Amino acid sequence: MTRSASPSSPTRGPNSLSVDLIFDNYHIQSAEPNNTINLELPLGPLQRALKSAVGSSYANLRLTKRDGIPMLSMTIHTMTKDSAQDARGFGFGGGPGGFAGAAGGRHHHRNQADANADPTDQDPFADPDLFPQESLELTMKREREKIITQDIPVRVLHPDTVETIMQPKVREPDVHIQLPPLLQLKAISDRFTKLALTASSSGGGITTSSAASRPSASNHPKLTLSANMHGSLRLRLATETLDITSVWHGLDNPELDPSQLAMPLAEHPSTRFREAGPDRWATVRVDGRDWSRVLSVGRLEGRVIACFADEHALILYVYVPHVDDVAAEDVVTYYVSSYSA
Repeated sequence: MTRSASPSSPTRGPNSLSVDLIFDNYHIQSAEPNNTINLELPLGPLQRALKSAVGSSYANLRLTKRDGIPMLSMTIHTMTKDSAQDARGFGFGGGPGGFAGAAGGRHHHRNQADANADPTDQDPFADPDLFPQESLELTMKREREKIITQDIPVRVLHPDTVETIMQPKVREPDVHIQLPPLLQLKAISDRFTKLALTASSSGGGITTSSAASRPSASNHPKLTLSANMHGSLRLRLATETLDITSVWHGLDNPELDPSQLAMPLAEHPSTRFREAGPDRWATVRVDGRDWSRVLSVGRLEGRVIACFADEHALILYVYVPHVDDVAAEDVVTYYVSSYSA
C-alpha cells in the first residue's frame, strides 16, 4: 500500500503495510509480476469512505469500473435503529380509532349517565377537564441493516512509475537518530508555527485584501530541524522578530548494518559526522504546517528513525507494531524535501 502527498507538497510518504494488517480476507488477480496492482488514489475521498465505515458491521473494498473509469468501491454494512417516533404506527397514539380515543369516549358516557348519582360514588379522576387523556406511546426500536457505497477514483500505475515513488533518489544520510515521541514534538512544532504566524500578522501592518490575509505556501513559517550523531535534536524558529530553540539530548543514534550499505561503514557520511563531534549538525528546513501533518503519524505509537541528508532532505521511518504480534512491524516512510535557507 502506498500513499503519496499532493504534487505541490515537499513531503512524500510511501507506506509498506502488510495486507493482514488492513484486510481480514482478500483476493487479488493481476497479470503483473508478484500478482500486484498499483493504484494512486486521492486521500480526501479515501478518508471520507473510511470515516463512513467507523462503527460498521463490516466493509468490502473492490476494484471496479464506472463508465470506463477505474474506481475503488467500498460497500459498508451497518445496523441502525428506528427512532421511537418511527415505531408509533400501531394506532396507540390517540388518533381516531386509537385506544386513548376510545377510553375518552367511555369516560364521557359514564359521566353523563352518573350525573345524578352520589358524588362520593363517582370516579374523582373521571373529569376530562381536570385530567385530560394522554396518548400511549411506545419506545420500541427496531434494528435494520443500512448499506452505504463510497466510490473512490483511482489511477492504475505502471510498475516503473511506482519504483520512482517508492524510492526517490536520495543520497546517503549524514545523521540518523531516533526521534522523541512524535506527539510531543508535534505540540512544540505547532506552538512555534503559531508564534510565527502571530508575529507575522501583527508586524505586517493592516491590509484590506482578504486574499493577502491568507498565507500562501511560499510564506508559511519554516522550521529548522538539526541533529547530530551524538544523540541531540534541535528545533528552531528564526524570523525577523523571533528566534527560539528547543533541544533534546540523550536520543539514540542506531547502528547501521554494514551489509545494507553501498560503501564501507568507515566511509559512510554518518561516520564522518560522528567523528566531527557534537557540534557537527545536519540541518533541514521544513514547512511548519506540512511538518505538523507528517507528525500526526505519531498516533500510530511506533518508534521513528529520522535520517538527515544535510541541506537536502529528511527521511522518516515510522515502525508500526502489530496489535496481535508485538515482534512484527510495518514501516511508513516519509520523504521531506528541505527548503533553501
